[in-house]
Amino acid sequence: MSSPLAVSGRVAWWGTSWLRGHIVADQLLDALLTDSVSHVVGGLGEGGPEPILTALARLRALGATGFGAALPAEGDPVGLGGPAEFNADALEVGEAVIAIGAGVGLTPRAVGPTYEWHARPAAARQLPDVGEADRGLRTALLEGARDLAALDVARWRPEVADRLLNLRHVVPLAAPPGVPARCVDLAARGLQALEIVDLALADDGGAITAAEIAARRAALVVLERAGRRALVAACSPEVWPPS
Repeated sequence: MSSPLAVSGRVAWWGTSWLRGHIVADQLLDALLTDSVSHVVGGLGEGGPEPILTALARLRALGATGFGAALPAEGDPVGLGGPAEFNADALEVGEAVIAIGAGVGLTPRAVGPTYEWHARPAAARQLPDVGEADRGLRTALLEGARDLAALDVARWRPEVADRLLNLRHVVPLAAPPGVPARCVDLAARGLQALEIVDLALADDGGAITAAEIAARRAALVVLERAGRRALVAACSPEVWPPS
């Protein structure tokens, strides 16, 4: 079961689905092992790193009711609530998982074919709701398309222009039972926005001056932020709409 979601998003979706009884452990592991051979978690118990399924079961015993994703960037710690040590870990790797109700956060590092997760205390967080994130993403896509057109995007990145002209074509995402359809769609469009940003920033393209490069990056900052916020809302059960 392959997914373009970051590993924190996969833990949030499939971990929550498993925690709430919608899928079995083998389905959870299948979703997490699409790009790795194992996941281990350190910092929860006294005996050293443990398999992620054991760690998630331990978090369930500690009161976890779901798992939510954070995708912070410098200046925009979306999905984080502190404390400083956990926020610093998450900002360093660009993502994290929060065990909702257990007061624990996990940050991943890819070490060869293994993800090594480190647990720290994590505080409650404030999140954009799904409607707010959806509206922000739609606005950012429209404004980004307008600004990039003014910068002659077709000249320096024709594939970006093609994507902006075809925003209605969104690659559907696989999601486990229990994730609201609206959140699956929002996550797919958030990934679409981040893909456009990545393509546009892949090189300096046709920009010939520092001012043009700066203008391009400024046009993409809002879109990148909106894409991350959309993914965080879509992967945070605290703000999911009722089934």
